[in-house]
Amino acid sequence: MENIYAAMLLHKAGKEINEDSVTKVLTAAGLTVDPIQVKALVASLSEVNIDEAIKAAPTMMAAAPIAAPAGAAAPSAAPPEDKKKKAEEEKAKEEAALEGLGALFG
Repeated sequence: MENIYAAMLLHKAGKEINEDSVTKVLTAAGLTVDPIQVKALVASLSEVNIDEAIKAAPTMMAAAPIAAPAGAAAPSAAPPEDKKKKAEEEKAKEEAALEGLGALFG
């Protein structure tokens, strides 16, 4: 995962994402670098438009529902149909996010 973070950091800084630059970022962070993983990452990102992939992937934190404490009353009781529809929409959002994330890896 650190390799991906390094690549995203380089992208955000407007730097070229290559094996040398990713290795330098990881080394600067004090991490152990696996050259095979770095090479695989750079190869998989070579044909990916990172800006488009980021726009296509919704924020995972926003999609994750927060559980209410046990015994807490729901602020508003929605009809069962609305809850079912909302659950289906959330599942569709999660699937779309996973598809967008999959595009990052080729």
